[in-house]
Amino acid sequence: MPIPVSCEFFPPKSADGEARLREVYQTLAREIRPEYFSVTFGAGGSTQTHTFDTVREIHNNSGVPTAPHLSCIGSSREGIAAILDDYREQGIRRIVALRGDLPSGMGMQDPGDFHYANELVAFIREHSGDWFHIEVAAYPEFHPQAPDAQTDLANFKRKVEAGADGAITQYFYSIEAYRRFLDDCERLDIQVPIVPGVMPITNYLQLARFSDMCGADIPRWLRKRLEAFGDDLDSLRAFGHDVVTELCLQLVEAGAPSIHFYTMNRSQPVIRLCQDAGLIAD
Repeated sequence: MPIPVSCEFFPPKSADGEARLREVYQTLAREIRPEYFSVTFGAGGSTQTHTFDTVREIHNNSGVPTAPHLSCIGSSREGIAAILDDYREQGIRRIVALRGDLPSGMGMQDPGDFHYANELVAFIREHSGDWFHIEVAAYPEFHPQAPDAQTDLANFKRKVEAGADGAITQYFYSIEAYRRFLDDCERLDIQVPIVPGVMPITNYLQLARFSDMCGADIPRWLRKRLEAFGDDLDSLRAFGHDVVTELCLQLVEAGAPSIHFYTMNRSQPVIRLCQDAGLIAD
């Protein structure tokens, strides 16, 4: 029996983007039957509105449970409570709780009522009890703002102790990074399911830019191979597909409870990975 999968989207900002995403989530719902969809959350008013609208549409129209991301930095307790109440009224049962990035122009001297994700997790439990299944972020190669891996692990444990039910990792391309992280968590008696995040490889320049921003490592051998393809996108995507398919197979062998795909609002790369890694139930 294949392990479950889930898929992440970002809110589109145009009518064309909305139409494309509608086709994507409908196709993924039909072809791979994911456990849930998640939707990223932007800081600031307009991007938050895009998130709310996207969550509402996917939750109501996809037939797949939807998990909104919820970032707390720069937010008030009252504002977060209102969002939680709205999601509860919609029948949403899963939240991805994150610290998030500061809105543009806001300094750390005024981060709002929440400084860290563990404070958000504790507040969700205080406000909503066990209504929401809470996922938090995990970093097998440790958070880019953490001084070292041990500090990042301690931060992760605080989120779990605050009431998180599970974790989704930043994407990675080294199975050893995931295995080491699981071993480290076991030593700290962290027992929640830790779901690996997987990013399909379809555009090297975009992937390198994202990786530099979020601290995800592209191993040197992989970076050099991807660079060598230059403008030959078909060959790059074929190679990237093989690399990520093998990673998915290794994750299943390593006992991953499920796999979370960062779709970039595209369906076909994810469908092909699920097909070739045996992640679609007959």
